[in-house]
Amino acid sequence: MQSANIMTTLKIRFTCLLLAAFPLFCFAQDNSPYSRYGVGNIVPPSNIANRAMGGISAAISDPTSINTVNPATYSDLIYSTLDIGIEYDGRELKSANPIGNYKANNAIVPYLQFGFPLLRGNKKAQKNKTSWGMAFGLRQVSNISYKIQNSNRGSIDTTATMYEGNGGVDEAFIGTGIRIKNFSIGFNTGYLFGSKDYDTRLLFSNDTVDYYKAHYGTQTRFGGVFLNAGVQYAAKLKNGSLNFGAYGNLQKQYHASKDDIVETFTYNSSTGSPVPIDTVSQVNGQKGKVQLPATFGAGIAYSGDHLTIGADYETTQWDNYRFFGQKDLVQNSWIGRVGLQYLPASVGSTGYFNYVKYRAGFSFGQDYIAADHSLPVYTISVGGAFPMKLKHSFYDHQYSIMNFTFEYGNRGNSQNNLTESLYKVSLGFSLSDIWFIRQKYQ
Repeated sequence: MQSANIMTTLKIRFTCLLLAAFPLFCFAQDNSPYSRYGVGNIVPPSNIANRAMGGISAAISDPTSINTVNPATYSDLIYSTLDIGIEYDGRELKSANPIGNYKANNAIVPYLQFGFPLLRGNKKAQKNKTSWGMAFGLRQVSNISYKIQNSNRGSIDTTATMYEGNGGVDEAFIGTGIRIKNFSIGFNTGYLFGSKDYDTRLLFSNDTVDYYKAHYGTQTRFGGVFLNAGVQYAAKLKNGSLNFGAYGNLQKQYHASKDDIVETFTYNSSTGSPVPIDTVSQVNGQKGKVQLPATFGAGIAYSGDHLTIGADYETTQWDNYRFFGQKDLVQNSWIGRVGLQYLPASVGSTGYFNYVKYRAGFSFGQDYIAADHSLPVYTISVGGAFPMKLKHSFYDHQYSIMNFTFEYGNRGNSQNNLTESLYKVSLGFSLSDIWFIRQKYQ
């Protein structure tokens, strides 16, 4: 009964946030009220190349890019590869009641990663059909960013409430994958670290009385070691291969520390920044746990000389998410992905665009945020891989790619008071080369 009352209270508060979202104010950052819940908006885990194909990653392996979703693919790395992603987002929020809309823009670097082969090409490895690779890097897992103001006119006083949140989750990882004949297995480990900073500022206006302004703030930091793993199997066909893949991680608790403060404040007249006046209550260093859920995914893909096509399914058990022992307005999520890639080039082909890989994909599912009923989501994507071959002899061993992806997605439908549409323009640079070669001079 108490749990039901808590959830009802949270839903009421969320409705207030939605009503407060218009008018919204942007301060040159992303602004999404839905990022208030759970660990914020999830950043797509796939690299830019795979996102152009709807995000399929379980059974896809490309030796020119680093697929961190399924670490078994590290075994297929041929070159030492520096892989970096750059992303520009445009978000539009629409409210049904009150009617209104708002736009925000944001740019991020979702990942920076490096991979290289450890065992490939020597006679023993070729005889045993064995290969081994490794990768490490940094990537963004989720993002919290919103700033909402609501004003109410009473019979005596006018109140203005500002809701603001920042933070998210990142991880530093290192992983390895090994292939023996047609079977590959790999894992990632490293350190996951996150933050959730929530602030509520309450202002009273009166013609005769000068009220203090109130600030309620919570800052949380959490982190710990994580582990995920993946497998792949390639069944050889006459004109290609049929690949199967799976990946996942178990539910994990992370150590957390939380600081709460209640204080009065004023605004600096020259900078406009808040300045504390008096502390009403402050409790620092509260220890607790943040429990992140298990994720499991699987997929199948056909790969031939010209065409690659595949499908994935992924589910995450967000019902098990806990923040200092408390539930949130989240639910189990699922997503299905389908995508394809086409390479025109054949033996003897000439012309640059014959060697461009053309990609398209689609994904659909249910978001993990459950604050405004269930939130259906979908994304449509297109893109390509553009070779960056340089004509200088120093780069004879270079095989670098610029991956371009355009995505359009939507969260929510007519049953939701607040819907989000989002477009993303992304560039991924896979800079590959054969490093550490002993040069020969004559």
